[in-house]
Amino acid sequence: MITDYFRPQTLEDALRLLAQPNTIPLGGGTWINQPHAETVNVVDLQNLGLTHIHKHGNNLEMDACVTLQQLLDSPHCPDALKQAIRLESPLNVRNAATLAGTLVTCGGRSTFATAMLALDAKISVNTDPKNVETISLGEYLSLRSLPGKLITKISIPLNVTLHFESVAKTPADTPIVCAAACRWASGRTRLALGGYGQAPTLAMDGTEADGIETAARSAYHEAGDDIASAEYRADVAATLAKRCLA
Repeated sequence: MITDYFRPQTLEDALRLLAQPNTIPLGGGTWINQPHAETVNVVDLQNLGLTHIHKHGNNLEMDACVTLQQLLDSPHCPDALKQAIRLESPLNVRNAATLAGTLVTCGGRSTFATAMLALDAKISVNTDPKNVETISLGEYLSLRSLPGKLITKISIPLNVTLHFESVAKTPADTPIVCAAACRWASGRTRLALGGYGQAPTLAMDGTEADGIETAARSAYHEAGDDIASAEYRADVAATLAKRCLA
């Protein structure tokens, strides 16, 4: 339940409001519009202009309030990331859901967060209008808390190769297991797995791809729940990791 609603006109005002207790940012509203028992104050970000996508050198820089559909429609978005976005949510939700909001509220079955984790996405966090900290998505997912701060930008590398694979009951279902593998020209390889837990799992970040199947199996060897057994997920994760490199 929303107790107070604010719509600041500047980043400075937004950060001042977010420093208050029990206050959260409002982007697309897809999370806050769901039923919640707790009461919160919301700071609407729509007047801050955080809705642009820029290609900057070998990086794609995306403002926090860019929607999933806006990124999907961008000619700079990697094809494998587009695949993950389509599986994340239906069109109506993609038109409202923001990139930052999707990452902040993601669970382990988020296909978008899984792909972004493989890409080693970087998050820019403002503590004040002139002070910006940069953390990795992996760091953020381990914290899940930025009191008094605001995500303003997300960036991913474009000079890499990303592959995404998934297995679900039907093509439209949320995957039971998904895998995203990203490779750099140097040979660096990152493997992220989704489909289980509170957040996607980074299964591998190494200087080469050797052992990726073993890494996938090891990461999901205890990933059992009422949807699938750990043995099944471990086997599928290894298979999908292999496909990502094929």
